[in-house]
Amino acid sequence: AQFAAAGKGIAKKSLAEIAMSYGYVYVAQIAMGADQNQTIKAIAEAEAYNGPSIIIAYAPCEMHSIKGGMVNCQAEMKKAVDCGYWNMFRYNPALKADGKNPFTIDSKPATGSYREFLLNEARYSSLTRSFPERAEELFALAEKTSVERYEHLLRLKDLYAPKAD
Repeated sequence: AQFAAAGKGIAKKSLAEIAMSYGYVYVAQIAMGADQNQTIKAIAEAEAYNGPSIIIAYAPCEMHSIKGGMVNCQAEMKKAVDCGYWNMFRYNPALKADGKNPFTIDSKPATGSYREFLLNEARYSSLTRSFPERAEELFALAEKTSVERYEHLLRLKDLYAPKAD
């Protein structure tokens, strides 16, 4: 899996936002190791929703090469959310009928070290050995993008809020 060995300089597409744009799809982004209650709530809501549902989960795998191995994957999920690498939220269109905001952000603003999170996985830390200057550039860009992504989620929350009559 070396198709981006020198790093990727563009932001990831948001499958969640693409699905939410339809307006009638239940969408959740989860990370079980960060918040098991949010995970269970999202699965229960998706199951109960009368329409299409999609749950996008952050799930580390062996190819991430987490320091300490896969035994640490639950903690790695929490670090991903804490540093802003992964955001948790739910979009439940059924709430619109009750006059409620269908969009709920379940993760908090970033508090952990983004760089420390990246360096804990060989898929990123290896870039510092192969292309050190490029790695620093991409790490800074990724952290900036993660802050912008959270700010964007806050704007989405306002956008989806029911309009006052």
